[in-house]
Order: sequence, then C-alpha cells, then structure tokens
Amino acid sequence: MRLIVGYLATPSGKDGLVLGAQLARSLGAQLDICMVLPPDRTLPAKVPSEAGYDDILAARAHDWLAEAKASVPEDIQVKVHLSFHESFAQGLLDEVDRLSALAIVVGASGDGLLGRHAIGSVSTELLHSAHVPVALAPRGTRHSAATAIREVTCALGTRVGADVVLSTAVRTSELMQVPLRLVSLVALDPQNDLRDHRDTAESARERARNHAQDTLDIARAALPAEFPIEVIIADGSTVESAVRQLDWQDGDLAMVGSSRLAQPRKLFLGSTAAKMLRVLPVPMVVVPKHEFTQPEALS
Repeated sequence: MRLIVGYLATPSGKDGLVLGAQLARSLGAQLDICMVLPPDRTLPAKVPSEAGYDDILAARAHDWLAEAKASVPEDIQVKVHLSFHESFAQGLLDEVDRLSALAIVVGASGDGLLGRHAIGSVSTELLHSAHVPVALAPRGTRHSAATAIREVTCALGTRVGADVVLSTAVRTSELMQVPLRLVSLVALDPQNDLRDHRDTAESARERARNHAQDTLDIARAALPAEFPIEVIIADGSTVESAVRQLDWQDGDLAMVGSSRLAQPRKLFLGSTAAKMLRVLPVPMVVVPKHEFTQPEALS
C-alpha cells in the first residue's frame, strides 16, 4: 500500500507531508514523497553554460527531498522521487500509475487562512482529473500534534456515488481501527434524490432521519460487532453552518464523494463538497466516482 505526497519545499508542502505521515501510519502504508519540476526551456544567465539547468535544479530538489524524508518519523517507510513534467498535477498522476499508489496527498495553497483549505491550481487540476482519492491538508497541518488519524467522518447524500464513498469510509475506518462518524446531508440538499415536491420542512427532516438510519444499518452490517460508529443529521441553514456546528478535533479526517458530474473513476468537486471545504478545519479526502461499489480503503 503506497501513498503519494505531492511535495514542494514550502509550508504548504510540509502541511501535505504531515498529513501523508498521519495517513501512512494509520493505514500501515509506505509514503512516497514526489517532487515534479518543470523541464527547462531557457537557461538562466547566471547558470554557467557548461552546467545544465535541469541538473542544477535537480540537485537542489534532491536536497529538498532528502530534508523532507529526514523529517518523516522513523516508523514510517518512505521513499523519494523526482520527475520532470510541464504540469505538477499530471506529473503526480503519472507517478500514481508508475508506483500503483492508492491516493495523492497535497497541501493547501499558500494564501489560505490558518486551519482552512485554499484550493490552488494544482489542487484544482487534481480535483478535476484524478482517478484516485485526493487528500487535502488545510493550511497549518504541519503544526498538528496528532500522530495518526483519530476519527473518520463521512459526509453523505443520496446522489450517484454515495454508496462508493460510504464503502470507502467503512473500509478505511476498519483498516485504521478508528471510529466512523456518518453525517447525513440529505436535509440540506434541495436536489437530493429522496426529496418530494410536496415535502414540508418536517417531512424532509423525516426523510433525512430514515436515510441516516439506513446508512447506519449498511455500515454496521459491514463492520465488526461493537465497532465505534455513529450517525448525525447535519443541521443548519446552509452546508457551511452545519459543518461549523460539528465537533472537529486534531487528527480528524473528512471524506466526501465526487460530484455526480464526474466521469466514472474520476474526480470532480461538487458544490456541496466545495462549500464544506471553505469552512472545514480538518483534512478532506475526495473519493472518485467508481463504476462499482467494492469497498476499498482510500481507493
């Protein structure tokens, strides 16, 4: 089992690296730290003509990767990789295929608020094209005191792909041996597949309760007896307010499904996940929409 961290020698890169280490320890996975550099087109004037710019940049990158590797706790198996590609995101996706990795971990862009997510160009490209789960570390994750994942929270609606994210969350929680919290978003989603045009606020709430119970029953059937699991109906006037009302602690991990607009086995960040991302204080994993429902951890 291998996890890729898309790394840069920046605070954002360190945020992703810390999240990657937490995930790797919890899953018993190997951590692959990957740096992707753009190929050179023009040689800077300060670089001696006999020295290739790619060689000089690669040498510096190897130093950065060595420093990153040294920062990973010794109980985690780690390897480093350097490649060249025009697109950092596509370079990471190529590494996923080459290494048969299960997921990609990246940090927030540098202009976000501390403890919040900020989607940069690399994250955006990954969230529209990745064929494996993408784990997003909020800004400041590098300061986390958690050494592993404490709890998995799975946000669920009724749209296509909800069964995939549920089975992925169930399997991930079981592998990590951490509690699973299911959060039903049905009551907040005006386009959920259970809604009736005659619904009142109370009947919509009742549908949400039934959905939550059905989801809990499915999860319980897939997990060992006495496994710690709970279900919550998200409550609030908006998705953002509902997410803020939930209890979040250091080491928590949120998991959401890809948009219904996504192609099979691809990612596409939907409107609900995007709203959650704006206020979520913990890492988020976005799971691709698969054509099948086989439960696999982070895959």
